[in-house]
Amino acid sequence: MTTAPFFTYSRTALQRLFDWKVRGVRWIEIIGVALVAIMIVSVYAAKAAAARESSRIAQLEQDIRENGQRVRLLRAEVARLEQPARLEALSRQIGMAPVDVHRQAKEAQLTELKPAPVPAAPATPAVAPAAAPAAVEDAAPAPEPAQ
Repeated sequence: MTTAPFFTYSRTALQRLFDWKVRGVRWIEIIGVALVAIMIVSVYAAKAAAARESSRIAQLEQDIRENGQRVRLLRAEVARLEQPARLEALSRQIGMAPVDVHRQAKEAQLTELKPAPVPAAPATPAVAPAAAPAAVEDAAPAPEPAQ
């Protein structure tokens, strides 16, 4: 029987909370309307964010399609520029020609084709000979090492 007064007190407190009125409207109804209004605003904000993301996704998909078309055009341009007949005509215009088969070297001849080393030029002195004696006379004598 010790639990009965607790439930009675809780029931009466809970009943008072539900029966509490502000200007003729129960407090719990005010809270319910406020919660519904908050939910409506949050759903509207979520729909607006989803619409923004949807338009961004559509824009990115459009960019991807455009870039794919550019890639196809660039690949076609590369294929056109790399045509052997076109390259051969351009090389002939500037005086180039294919290498004759008889002028090609074999593996054993590669050492013979190596260019001769260029002899190194003699190094020039950093100080001119006429200025060297003056520089030596102006220099202070080096101190002798202490023993």
